[in-house]
Amino acid sequence: MIDALIGGTLHAAAEQKTGQAGKPFVVCKVRTPMQSGEALFVNVICFDKAAGAALLALHAGEPVHIAGTLTPKVWTPQQGEPRPVLDMQAHAVLTAYAVQRQRKAAADGKGALEPKND
Repeated sequence: MIDALIGGTLHAAAEQKTGQAGKPFVVCKVRTPMQSGEALFVNVICFDKAAGAALLALHAGEPVHIAGTLTPKVWTPQQGEPRPVLDMQAHAVLTAYAVQRQRKAAADGKGALEPKND
């Protein structure tokens, strides 16, 4: 497995599912642009509650960056050339909404570093 940070857009809305043990998880597909102009699809699964909630808050087409473990694979359609595909187990999610919240919190004095007065 590879530790990676990917960026792209959500291909379709994320879905919450429940495993056989009754634990919830989130799945989605991220369309990641490549240098050639084509796109690579990343199948994402997320067991972390906070990261899963961030994915569920997004709509199709919204930008997202995801950190986690990446596994490269090959997908071969019934008729056609084999294509690369990536599977990722997400550990952290960064969206434009999270950045806006962090900036607002820093501006309000919450989360901003206070200078020490000795």
